[in-house]
Amino acid sequence: MAEAARRIDRLDTAARFTAADAEALNARFAGVPTQEMLAAVLTEGLAGRIAAVSSFGAESAVLLHLIASIDPAVPVLFLDTGKHFTETLAYRDELIARLDLGDVRSLAPDPAELAARDESGLRWSYDPDGCCEIRKVRPLARALEEFDASFTGRKGFQSATRSGLARFEIDTTDAAGRLKVNPLADWSSGQIEDYLIASGLPAHPLVARGYPSIGCSPCTSVVAPGEDPRAGRWRGWDKTECGIHVEGAAEELPPGYDPAF
Repeated sequence: MAEAARRIDRLDTAARFTAADAEALNARFAGVPTQEMLAAVLTEGLAGRIAAVSSFGAESAVLLHLIASIDPAVPVLFLDTGKHFTETLAYRDELIARLDLGDVRSLAPDPAELAARDESGLRWSYDPDGCCEIRKVRPLARALEEFDASFTGRKGFQSATRSGLARFEIDTTDAAGRLKVNPLADWSSGQIEDYLIASGLPAHPLVARGYPSIGCSPCTSVVAPGEDPRAGRWRGWDKTECGIHVEGAAEELPPGYDPAF
C-alpha cells in the first residue's frame, strides 16, 4: 500500500495495511485532537471497512459516543460470551438506545464448540485462556473477516502492558494486516471521567461498586484503591488479556492444551 492516508475502496475486500501504513497514520495525526482524527478516519475512509469492538464496560461509553457523533451506523461488535454481568447487558441496551447505535452485532460462541469444549460452562475456573478463546477470540476473528480495521477502547494508563499504546497499529492477531485503531490510547483516567460528565453519559453501574475494568462476571473482581485498574481481571492467574489483542493467542495457551477439547 503506497500511502496510508489514501482512501481505501470499501468494495476492495483485499485492502489491508502494513506497519509502515500505521506509522504514517500515527505521524499524520500526532497531536491532532481525537475527535478530529476520528472524523478524518471515518469520513475519508482512511481505514477502509471498519467496526468498533466494544465490551460495553466501564469506559466504553466514551468511544461509542465519539464514534456515534460522527457516524452512528458504524458496526459495533459485542462479544456476548454468556458470562457477562446482568448489569453489563442492561448497560449495553441503555447505550444502544441513548446513542442511537444502528448496527450493534452480538457475537456468540459457536454452540457446537461450547458443547464439545465447555459443556459444564466452568472452563473459566480451570482454563481461563481456553474459555476466552472459545467465547471471545474465535467469535471475534470470524466477525472481523469482513473488515479492514477495528476501533478499540484500549488506553495506555490501564495497565503496564498497555503503556505506550499507539493510536494506529497492525492487528498482530491477524496475518492479513488488519489495522487496529485506538482513539483513546493517550487519554488519562481523568479525561475519561471528565468526558463522561461533560457528555452526560451514564456510568456503568458496577463502577461505583469498585469495578474500574469489567469483563465476564466469573473472572472479574473488585479492585482495591491503588491497584492497577485491571487488577481485578483474572485475579490469581498469570493472565492480563483475554486474547483478542494478543498475537498468537491460541499458541499462548497452557502447555498440554488441546484446542480440540
